[in-house]
Amino acid sequence: MSRADHDEAEIEASRAPLMDHLIELRSRLMICVVAFIIAFIGCFAFSETLYLFLVKPYVVSAAFHQTVGAHGHVSPFNLILGTAGLIPVPDVDHNSVRLIYTAPLEILFTKMKLAGLGAVIVAFPVLAWQLYRFVAPGLYRNEKGAFLPFLIAAPVLFLLGAALVYYVMLPFVMWFSLSQQIIGEGVAAELLPKVSDYLNLVTALILAFGLCFQLPVVMTLLGLAGLINSQMMAKGRRYAIVAVVVVAAVVTPPDPISQLMLAVPMVLLYEVSIWCVRIIELRRKKADQAEGLTA
Repeated sequence: MSRADHDEAEIEASRAPLMDHLIELRSRLMICVVAFIIAFIGCFAFSETLYLFLVKPYVVSAAFHQTVGAHGHVSPFNLILGTAGLIPVPDVDHNSVRLIYTAPLEILFTKMKLAGLGAVIVAFPVLAWQLYRFVAPGLYRNEKGAFLPFLIAAPVLFLLGAALVYYVMLPFVMWFSLSQQIIGEGVAAELLPKVSDYLNLVTALILAFGLCFQLPVVMTLLGLAGLINSQMMAKGRRYAIVAVVVVAAVVTPPDPISQLMLAVPMVLLYEVSIWCVRIIELRRKKADQAEGLTA
């Protein structure tokens, strides 16, 4: 019996009428919508606290910038550790950390956008579980065992990318921005970021890094589908590195430090992806031999 015949027999046993699938889809979508609405309301109630949390890297950068001056030097580790709360941050005048808004409802829309982003993160376990329960009947037995770990790995990798943005990228970006101010000779060109613009910057960086950190998940899924193999990935390593550098240059601010902060982890994640695909190939070969299946 070939593997194709074995998989076909397995999937045939789990078939169900189309109407049953539509009814199940409706019920699971309703659960997802209710979970999102509840999470949205909860996040909106704490939207001000969440926004102040996101502004902390800017506050830390401004504190060190005001302490050492425009042309002073601050250790990168101080920015990182200060943002993480592991070292004390210099006291600063609150007027030195200011954000503005220029539209009457800008604060409200910013809070709603922040609440929506938070709701997706908070409700993700429910959304992911409903997705898994809906697609599970249509998966082969070996795919069911592989699909669930990806639902866990994807948010973990996304949070790692978001943490890199929050604790490393944002302090450097804001420090660099503050360093570009021009003050003197009766002229003051100061950084006064808009409330919505700052959130857009944070959101764009978090999404960019979070999605780029999904590289092992995507590559492993392609390996499971048989579209790529570890040998192909190893041979294409040079092209992958070039692609990583291009992506890093596009999705990050135009400075080499930011680009390296994304490019280096992505190259490492690509190497991890090769090993993940290689492990899958070894496990598949052992499973085929144990079950007496042919290719």
